[in-house]
Amino acid sequence: MSTTVKIHFLGAAGTVTGSKFLIETPNYNILIDCGMFQGLKKLRKLNWEPFPFPPENIDLVLLTHGHLDHTAYLPKLVLQGYNNPVRATAPTLAIATIIIMDSAKIQEEYAENANEEGYTIHDPALPIYNVEDAKRTIGYFESAEIDTWYTATKDIRYRFIMNGHIIGSTFIELDIFGKRFVFSGDIGRKNDALLEAPKKPESADFIFMESTYGNKLHAEDDADNILIDAIKNTIQKRGNLIIPSFAVERLQTLMYKLWQLYKKNLIPNIPIFVDSPMGNEVLEVFEAFSSWHKLSLSEYKAMKHHFNIITSYRDTWNTIDDPRPKVVIAGSGMVTGGRVLTYLRYALEEPENTVLLVGYQAEGTRGRQLQEGQHEIKIAGKYYKVKAIVRQIESLSAHADQQELLSWLSNIQNTPQKIFLIHGEEMARDTLRVKIKDTYNWPVYLPHLNEVVNLKF
Repeated sequence: MSTTVKIHFLGAAGTVTGSKFLIETPNYNILIDCGMFQGLKKLRKLNWEPFPFPPENIDLVLLTHGHLDHTAYLPKLVLQGYNNPVRATAPTLAIATIIIMDSAKIQEEYAENANEEGYTIHDPALPIYNVEDAKRTIGYFESAEIDTWYTATKDIRYRFIMNGHIIGSTFIELDIFGKRFVFSGDIGRKNDALLEAPKKPESADFIFMESTYGNKLHAEDDADNILIDAIKNTIQKRGNLIIPSFAVERLQTLMYKLWQLYKKNLIPNIPIFVDSPMGNEVLEVFEAFSSWHKLSLSEYKAMKHHFNIITSYRDTWNTIDDPRPKVVIAGSGMVTGGRVLTYLRYALEEPENTVLLVGYQAEGTRGRQLQEGQHEIKIAGKYYKVKAIVRQIESLSAHADQQELLSWLSNIQNTPQKIFLIHGEEMARDTLRVKIKDTYNWPVYLPHLNEVVNLKF
């Protein structure tokens, strides 16, 4: 007797944002990840549309990791009727809690400011969800252990396996009616400064694999020397080095690198400010889940003590007014929101300043505009000319590059029935498709947004 499993590609299909993959079986439905869309306006508008599958008919949500584009749509899903468990590793749920609460606060603040200052076509502007919605959603969280099989039904079981990328991050294996489904999540780096190398799947019938850097090898740029040069240049020009940073993992990696450079006397004791309320909370997650990273507790505390951790918005303004040459690390990593926008409003138009990009910049974000050399950037309804130096470090990416993605498949003993490439822009996906075919001769498919694929076996 044959079985049909339907896969709904509800996000991160042809783009790197909004990860949502619904597994619909005859008697049980599982959503893998529940992320918000970011970047291009046409994608962000999707966050406002009704969920394309009845949320009340979803039995379980599983999260690969805590990033916004994998978790921050959860309160909207709950608002539309979902009321079942959300399962992931404990550090992932801790990160997701921080992300969701921060997202709700930012949306509330943005709507309030837009209404007060009149830079909105909506009357009134509203948040997608609010803080109370976020708190209600967190009440559905249930933690899971790694490498442990959990039973959903007599025909479905699942487990979480570490895959680097960020603290708590995993790929998910599901056995569904005798077939092995593998959802890669975001795959980490082999030689990450803080995290262990990703584990690899050993068998799979259907693989749903990220392709963020499917067409690239990470540059062999020397991150240490770029940081050293940027700091020396900042001191010489008596300017500011502004580093937009993701609050999860990238911020902690930057802190570790800068701390190591100082200990080796490779950079002077320049003031370094960390201005990321969310990042500060993530630092607490690193302290609470020390077995998930390489730093000992004593090393972690010594590193943290080296930095000026900003805890209030008043301190943000004090830092802006501080005339000394300084380094400021602030969220967000793609310059889509957060404290970094406040700094950039005062830093972008001054040629003695430097903006250092240290991660992937999605299409349609201010970070991508800076990366591509756009001459002005719009912030809160106003355009700012880009006179500051813009530099980039590519080697700090938390995503596997093409070679590492291919290597992640290397332990699979059987021939998969199909690999679905997700979480990548079109050129990256298609390039990786060709490389997988040439390397393994496995069938690869590129799903599009909202496509439903029927798997019969």
